[in-house]
Amino acid sequence: MTEGTGRERAGAAARPTAEGVPEDAMRRLAQLQPGEKGSFFTSDLTVNEFLLVREAGFRPLGLVLGSSVYHVGIQLGRWSKNQELTKLTQAMYHARELAMSRMEAEASALGADGIVGVRLDIEFKEFGSDIAEFIAVGTAVKADGADPGPGGTWLNNKGKPFTSDLSGQEFWTLIRAGYAPLDLVMGSCVYHVAHQRFAQVLSTGGRNVEIEPFTQALYDARELAMSRMQAEGQALEAEGIVAVRLRQHSHNWGAHTTEFFAIGTAVRPLRDDHVIDRPTMVVSLDG
Repeated sequence: MTEGTGRERAGAAARPTAEGVPEDAMRRLAQLQPGEKGSFFTSDLTVNEFLLVREAGFRPLGLVLGSSVYHVGIQLGRWSKNQELTKLTQAMYHARELAMSRMEAEASALGADGIVGVRLDIEFKEFGSDIAEFIAVGTAVKADGADPGPGGTWLNNKGKPFTSDLSGQEFWTLIRAGYAPLDLVMGSCVYHVAHQRFAQVLSTGGRNVEIEPFTQALYDARELAMSRMQAEGQALEAEGIVAVRLRQHSHNWGAHTTEFFAIGTAVRPLRDDHVIDRPTMVVSLDG
């Protein structure tokens, strides 16, 4: 597994409008008729989020989604040692990127500048414990008065709509503070933690003691996931990554194999001034 694994690799297998987006989806998007008089939109934003996104200078175009049903294979190895399962890591990366690329293709078909409120979920299916559906869904938006800054565009440096998993409130705060989202960046590492030998179990029985091989294994796995997310942000020339979450999932692999998944929104500055208006205290005159 090399550093920087991510959307670039998935892109080789998936391109806009030829990324596996079904014809039914393209017909649904065509019915939204963005920008025309009497146009209709769909969104999973709450009422407050919708109003704040509009206040930030963006209008929703439609709900966009991407899906990939993926067979996650097995990998053989030496189970007596801590090790990354690189084939499983690559499978989790590629499946998510297929879903993300298809969601982005739907947004591009609408002429969107970005996608807000992105959710990226995994559902393992009943028709196979090693078959999972990877789902990306969010609300495509178009700039409606919002200034993109010196670059003159809201698209990221890959020429695609920006993506962000920030809530509508967080998105509004980010724009007001002079920052713009670039892309949802992620890092994954599927790691096998070696089983304790019987002698090790006996030696620690009844005592409070750190199990150093386990500590080191979990450290290493988290660091690999974090460094890969950071590499994606640096490839976008981002100033930083906000709202980072580090998740741990065992999925269906058993207790000793775990995926560490880091995800956050890479951002860029819109202007040098990053000060937002201070809130004003309001005193109620009601009794």
